[in-house]
Amino acid sequence: MADVSPGLAFFLGWIPGVGAIYNGQYAKGLVHAVLWGVLVSVTANSSASRGLEPLFGMLIAVWEFYMAFEAYHTARKRRIGEPVDEYSSLIDLKGGRGQVPVAGIALIVLGILLLLHTLDLLNFEYVARYWPVLLIAAGAYLLYGRFTHVAPEEGVRHERQ
Repeated sequence: MADVSPGLAFFLGWIPGVGAIYNGQYAKGLVHAVLWGVLVSVTANSSASRGLEPLFGMLIAVWEFYMAFEAYHTARKRRIGEPVDEYSSLIDLKGGRGQVPVAGIALIVLGILLLLHTLDLLNFEYVARYWPVLLIAAGAYLLYGRFTHVAPEEGVRHERQ
């Protein structure tokens, strides 16, 4: 059992990289700090962000929340004695067997959109006007999955059973 405080880890997680360092994950702390610095520098440099300052501002906020909650959950795992490796995280970036690697797909789509914007092949301001369509599509997908859900086999046991 490690002597770490999840509350203190959460508090320190708001400082880029410090929450991970508190949990003994030095390489992850460096990655957190460098990525935060890149986001801030791209946002501050108007020629680099080319009108996407609000998007990068939201990414900074999301990254701040991620660092704090990730530090908290890692500290909780360490306190109860669960194994924690250097790059453990809240989300499985690789996607398990039978799961969609959501993080990988999201990064690829975001990268393609930003590349098309920087090459002046996509007017991001025009596309951003229709972002609620993504919410509608996600909701429709969730409803479709809910109504077409196949009953589990009898031999399969779930946590709630």
